[in-house]
Amino acid sequence: MAASAVAATTDGEAVVLTQPGEWLDLTRPQAARRYDALLGGKDNFESDRASAQQIRQELPSVDLAARELRRFLERVVHHLAADCGVRQFLDIGCGLPHAPNVPEIAQAVDPTTRVVYVDPDPLVGAHARALLTSHPDGAAHFRSGGLNDLDAILADDTVRDLIDFTKPVAVLLLAVLHFVPDDQHAYDALDHLRTALPPGSYVAVSHVTFDPLSADQADRLAKLADPGAGHGPFRARTHDQLTALLDGLELLEPGVVSVVDWHPDREPRPQIGADQAVAYGALTLITLATRDVGQPSTQEGQTADVAQ
Repeated sequence: MAASAVAATTDGEAVVLTQPGEWLDLTRPQAARRYDALLGGKDNFESDRASAQQIRQELPSVDLAARELRRFLERVVHHLAADCGVRQFLDIGCGLPHAPNVPEIAQAVDPTTRVVYVDPDPLVGAHARALLTSHPDGAAHFRSGGLNDLDAILADDTVRDLIDFTKPVAVLLLAVLHFVPDDQHAYDALDHLRTALPPGSYVAVSHVTFDPLSADQADRLAKLADPGAGHGPFRARTHDQLTALLDGLELLEPGVVSVVDWHPDREPRPQIGADQAVAYGALTLITLATRDVGQPSTQEGQTADVAQ
């Protein structure tokens, strides 16, 4: 917490100042901090830990599932760098730093790799600015924002100084889209990336699903996402629903599969089964053909701001 300062209290609860003009209310859980709590991190607060515990009561494997999401991140980033030759990464909804981070993984393959982190949470930004490091031959930069700010992010002068948008870019949307309950909103963000990025670019996605769970357990978990439950916007999607969102992007092998079934022979290898991981992973490619695909209709869902 050295990157932040407690500046005031409201109703007895701390409010943190992360940057001039940026205030963080700690009385409400936030997705990145709750994920940090599930990973055993220290950059979270009582509201985040309480939210994590309520989820844990309905899904005892959630801590293990969070770790599998990180293992998927490591495998997909290394694959993109080592096998696909990607040297530019845009990590949207990056969350709080955890080792190994994206620059560490990608720059181990090529030290000149450049990474731009993007997240709307002020605390993520405070920690990113203080802790992110890069090989001197490459670069790592944090830019505040999210899926609602794609135009501004892609037009940002500093981002464009680091990322050459005439060359392939890998966009990471890892554990992000399940915080966008509305299908059209999620699809529009993916469509924006598909049309804005050059052919040869990639979009990697991981997304929570309740497909392996019983109907009763899935229903109990879904109720935690109700507006009055206090955990923030969330929507697990089925295999068919996630596949529909990715329509317009070329799915690469092995397609939309459990994160533990996505190249499980690569390191770090999965430690649990799909029934406990409760998340899908996929890697997609933007081609000249996919850029010309029209927008399909999507199911309507609950409209919400992008949480991460």
